[in-house]
Amino acid sequence: MTKNSLNMESNEKTIYKWITVISILVPIAVAVLLFMPSKVNTQEDWVYFLPHLNAVINSFASVMLLLGLYFIKNGKIGWHKMSMSVAFGLGAIFLVSYIIYHSAAESASFGGEGWIRWVYYPLLITHIILAAVALFPILLAYYYGMTGKYDKHRSVVRYAFPIWLYVTVSGVIVYLMISPYYTH
Repeated sequence: MTKNSLNMESNEKTIYKWITVISILVPIAVAVLLFMPSKVNTQEDWVYFLPHLNAVINSFASVMLLLGLYFIKNGKIGWHKMSMSVAFGLGAIFLVSYIIYHSAAESASFGGEGWIRWVYYPLLITHIILAAVALFPILLAYYYGMTGKYDKHRSVVRYAFPIWLYVTVSGVIVYLMISPYYTH
């Protein structure tokens, strides 16, 4: 092996480690914020707008994901990269907004009764589980796609794309189902 290929392999391992660390720390941080005994007192009501904003962000992210799929299926690689980058950026904005909201406000409780509970809770649980594991394959797929490692990109996207799309769409549905129960 040449010195250059060893450096590239070392860089790839470092990036893989960072992706792994971020993929573990983010769900832990979110869980801590959700379950911390007292919230950060912002004394501002603007934080109660964030769930609505998050639903809009997730809606646009879903559209960008579907556009990305359309573009790659039609050989428009530049447009695919652009739409996936927008979806990735929206995901980052969503995450910051979600963390701000849950560090400052109590989570709303679902008040639906009857059969709707049998729809809401399985949807919520699968959304939470998949959101917690989605970051790793999303980051990996994005890295591989942006660095031209297309074979690796395609192999990860097989799993990352449907998980990411499910999380964005189910997030909007969960929001629509719980939004009548927000107190602010």
